[in-house]
Amino acid sequence: MSYRVLVIPEDFRKDQCVLEPIVTKMFEAIGRKAKVLVCRDPLLGGVEQALRWERLQEILVRYQAMIECFLLLVDRDGKPGRREALDRLESLASAALPSGKRFLAENAWQEIEVWLLAGHDLPSEWAWKAVRAHENPKEHYYQPLAEQRGVLLKPAEGRGLLAREAASRYSRIRSLCPEVADLERRLGA
Repeated sequence: MSYRVLVIPEDFRKDQCVLEPIVTKMFEAIGRKAKVLVCRDPLLGGVEQALRWERLQEILVRYQAMIECFLLLVDRDGKPGRREALDRLESLASAALPSGKRFLAENAWQEIEVWLLAGHDLPSEWAWKAVRAHENPKEHYYQPLAEQRGVLLKPAEGRGLLAREAASRYSRIRSLCPEVADLERRLGA
């Protein structure tokens, strides 16, 4: 039986297209066969909801009988205190979950779409350090790439196709995004 993972994004409507293929490759990298699902019910509808313990507790109670590992994956959005908030939620969830269940949380610098961008060859005029540091990389980098590739008008603005392509280069994502490497390390521990 596969290890069952529930990815909890701040808003699944577009993030699911990016997170499912990348998290699947992450588990392959640690040598664990996993069934990766994305939480669609409830729809959190934003990072504020995703960081509320009451909302997460609702998800844990609803799905803990079916899921071995919960992953809360949100945008950092330039907020320096985001990691501390995630550490607090990890602590609360670990205390609330039965033995054998895991809850880990990570924030993408600065948005989930940056993980997708890491798996692609970007235009030479884009400096990777600038992509990671930009306050709005989705608008400034992801959308122009999707438009250039002709997928911006596709469902989820082309995230599904571009994320699957990026996930095929998972080792590149891991090397360019330290938070991805750290999450992988923690999952493998």
